Amino acid sequence: MMIPRLKEIYLKEIQPALKTEFKLKNLNMGPKIEKIVLNMGLGLDGNDSKFLKSCEEDLAKITGQKPVITKFKKSVANFKTRKGTSAGLKVTLRKNRMYEFLDRLVNIALPRVKDFRGLSSNGFDKFGNYTFGIKEHIIFPEVSFDRADKVRGLDIVIVISSKNKEQSFALLSKMNFPFIKKGEN
Repeated sequence: MMIPRLKEIYLKEIQPALKTEFKLKNLNMGPKIEKIVLNMGLGLDGNDSKFLKSCEEDLAKITGQKPVITKFKKSVANFKTRKGTSAGLKVTLRKNRMYEFLDRLVNIALPRVKDFRGLSSNGFDKFGNYTFGIKEHIIFPEVSFDRADKVRGLDIVIVISSKNKEQSFALLSKMNFPFIKKGEN
């Protein structure tokens, strides 16, 4: 089995660099990505089985893994939701698949976003996890633009084991994440 390119770079270059940058005692104390969760909310379209199937296929192509269909936990009349109906799709990536997805996301998909200026650095929570949204799932080359019946959004959560936001930010920056620099627009 081949080691993904990004994982190799992480182990050989990024991990040692972070160890010296944060003056850590050993390599394993540094931040590391534990998992990536992709979430696609379907809203009212969740009831349409044909539509659900096409979204499921798209997400499976993007991640290389079959998505789980999430259900509503309770009915809310204002949102026109029924308990037990499909709310969306979710995929959790770990280990090698996670690194391969990250590599494709940063180097292929994000540069294809229209008017892309970079990702906000405000997406970190207090635990150092990074969350951001993508408005169009068709930026991934695996999804054919012509076949997609409707352009959907995606939420991507990158779960990072780190002490704080600074360590997580340093890790993602070294992985070439296109963050907006302070002072630019």
